[in-house]
Amino acid sequence: MSQINIAIFGIGNVGSTLIKQIAEYNKKTTSNTLNVFAIANSKLVLFENNATGGWSANFETKSTSYTLEDVYAFAKANSYKNLLAVDVTASSEFVTNYIDLVEHGFHIVTANKIANTLTYDFYQELRDILEVNQKKFLYETNVGAGLPIIETIKNLYESGEEIHKIRGVFSGSLSYLFNTFSEEEKSFSEILKEADALGLTEPDAREDLSGKDVARKLLILGREVGLTKEFKDVKIQSLVPAALNGKTTLSQFRESVKTLDPFFAESKSKLGSGEVLRHVGELNLKTSKLEVKLVQESKTTALGQTKGADAIFEIYTKSYGDQPLVIQGAGAGKAVTARGVLGDILKIATSLN
Repeated sequence: MSQINIAIFGIGNVGSTLIKQIAEYNKKTTSNTLNVFAIANSKLVLFENNATGGWSANFETKSTSYTLEDVYAFAKANSYKNLLAVDVTASSEFVTNYIDLVEHGFHIVTANKIANTLTYDFYQELRDILEVNQKKFLYETNVGAGLPIIETIKNLYESGEEIHKIRGVFSGSLSYLFNTFSEEEKSFSEILKEADALGLTEPDAREDLSGKDVARKLLILGREVGLTKEFKDVKIQSLVPAALNGKTTLSQFRESVKTLDPFFAESKSKLGSGEVLRHVGELNLKTSKLEVKLVQESKTTALGQTKGADAIFEIYTKSYGDQPLVIQGAGAGKAVTARGVLGDILKIATSLN
């Protein structure tokens, strides 16, 4: 396996976990395959060959302000080949650098969904630039954290399989909320507070409840199977009352969270015998319709049987008929997401042999 020289952008939960996992991986190998030479947040960078060891303390004392030109110059000065940029930020600004990175010789691995959900023109331009420069762009963790969703769907599509529908619980956070709410005699606001305390939701739970994150994942899958849709084409049922959106602050939302309870209590009261609530994303290839919504689901179905914070995806195709291909597992978490990013890094390293 060829050595790959890596610049990591983002040192939050996923980024710091990824750095630890790379350090552990390198200890198990003798080839020193993964050389992290730059570790950066939005303002500072640590430049150091094999930077993963003691990186946090070194970042505090040795990091400097930077631009991407400094990253390019350091790589050139050290004659690094097989360059890879890893984006584990959630930044809408950083993704605008992807084309420049590719043109400076970098492959890209990202956990950041934004680049794949910008305009279709940008989506296609990036792929054209990648092809011209013979660089790879992997983003398995954009949907399903560490689950092999994108790779499976891409392989099916590229092999000529006729995909009819993709449906599932795309969010580990919303999975936990509705799995718990459907089974326990607690108010929705109580369960939301519990999920927040467990670190299962975004710091601002409205990010989860708005359905926008699920919509981005759905759009990514739609584009993987040939749809030229835009984000505005996804029909989204927001679960945040209009009064708590807009200019409402996070603290005001938290103080008013009990106002969510009547809506969800009413939704629960409408459940039939043996039914549960599930928050789903659905892509219908026959109608080209993408939709994010709260549904009533029978407990006997795969979606109805999910537990905890699991994500689950049903892929309906011509070959599989009425029995979908089902992929299920942890749909969120820094460890599984970082492991998925590491998997993409190793795929690129292997391909460079």
